[in-house]
Amino acid sequence: MEENRVLTETERNWAMLCHLSAFAGFFFPFGGVLGPLICWLTRKDESLWVKINGINSLNFELSILLYTVLTLPLCIIIIGFPILFVLWTIKIICIIIASIKASKGEFFKYPLLIPFIQ
Repeated sequence: MEENRVLTETERNWAMLCHLSAFAGFFFPFGGVLGPLICWLTRKDESLWVKINGINSLNFELSILLYTVLTLPLCIIIIGFPILFVLWTIKIICIIIASIKASKGEFFKYPLLIPFIQ
């Protein structure tokens, strides 16, 4: 992305929405993945900033989904529950931070991110 280019308010708002749409996962099955996917697919060709944030958000949600699926069997021996609690707490905090930074035109690098989509 060009360093000197000023981001429009629309670009910053859509980038923020890419991150915030991940909260749909708390209301709909796979909404955490579908929300960022829809935002990214609808605006990726219009703005590089939205494309970068959409991919970042989508990769994070796919990573969290994978970690959740891998942790579920550990719930049988109780240790999975605290791991899931920590994982979902990290998810909520990171989504909020990424949304705020995207709305300001700043980039946020998610922890625990696996780059599924480049």
